[in-house]
Amino acid sequence: MRIVFCYWESIIDEKLSLTFENLGHEVLRFHEPFSDFDLDSSYVNKLANFLYDCETVNAVVSINYIPIVSKVCKIFRLPYLSWIVDCPCIPLYSETLPNPHNYVFIFDKLYAARFKSMYPDSNIFYLPSCHDVKLAENAIISDDDLEKYSCDVSFVGSLYSKESVYNSIEDKIPPYIRGYIEGLINAQCNVYGYNFISDSISDDMVREIMSAFGMTKKPGYISCDRDIAADYYIGYKCTERDRKNVLRAVSERFSLDLYTTGSPQDIPNARFRGIADSGTMLPKIFKCSKINLDIIHKSIQSAITVRTYDAMGLGGFVISNWQIEIPDYFTIDRDIVVYESIPDLLNKIDYYLTHDDERMQIAKNGQEKVLANHTYNIRVQEMLRLAGL
Repeated sequence: MRIVFCYWESIIDEKLSLTFENLGHEVLRFHEPFSDFDLDSSYVNKLANFLYDCETVNAVVSINYIPIVSKVCKIFRLPYLSWIVDCPCIPLYSETLPNPHNYVFIFDKLYAARFKSMYPDSNIFYLPSCHDVKLAENAIISDDDLEKYSCDVSFVGSLYSKESVYNSIEDKIPPYIRGYIEGLINAQCNVYGYNFISDSISDDMVREIMSAFGMTKKPGYISCDRDIAADYYIGYKCTERDRKNVLRAVSERFSLDLYTTGSPQDIPNARFRGIADSGTMLPKIFKCSKINLDIIHKSIQSAITVRTYDAMGLGGFVISNWQIEIPDYFTIDRDIVVYESIPDLLNKIDYYLTHDDERMQIAKNGQEKVLANHTYNIRVQEMLRLAGL
């Protein structure tokens, strides 16, 4: 087939476009940036002209959902395939989502079910994340790499100290609501595998949060204030709190290498290593760390993250917080280890740091299962099957 790939500026863009090529399809890359994914007439005109000049096109593809691409594909009567890899993904609330030419694939089972329930007759599907086998090319470990990246426990990811927008609006929220949200965040930090934030905030609380941020309903969108308040504002703050709590506890008992943009003052006992380049450094970190710790963003309702798949696919040993999709694909304590509380995590780190054979066998089992069942080739073939292409 002939595929036009619209770039979102995601690190997954090129991985996905290359996969289509590896499967024998021709990929025409459309690299134009958009200033607004709903209203950018220049982008619309350029994409329309690009499609017209291509003459024969079988489908348009992107990472995440771009409403203006959907509008153009509707005019051209072209299938538009978008794979959602972020949660929350605000463009999904666009009124264009149920367009008949859309084929929307969402990496999180519960998040996919949310939108499928809104539009039961639409082409919305669950399609989990996966591992990039090409990362193995950058995972050849030298003696220098062993010295540089070897550690007992590592964590790669944001601490969300700056990204948590709730921090900027907190003082604008009435004290009684602020106190309730504080308690809600603390409670959610102690629960893994079930997100109850949205169900636990009243309509008045939602209005106060949205008003504090100056957020109003966007034209062409369905109402999504509750989801934005829960997943974006409170969810990011909850993730910040959860990660700092977990990492402080781990660093107080074990040697912890932290790859993040955060401040060393946040986790004073950790060894801050800066940002990890996803192409060159990350594969070596996964392979050289005895334990790769995954603390999944609280707004991700049920899914396994790309980082987990990549660490396992490279033969890394992973301890992740409990997510309901993990037992759908992996055997707990055989392919991957999960924790359900901070004390549980500390006990498991202590155990697996002193049981090398078990740890390495679990890493081997997990790698074999990922490489056999969870690669980009497998996901794209499933995507095309579901889209009838």
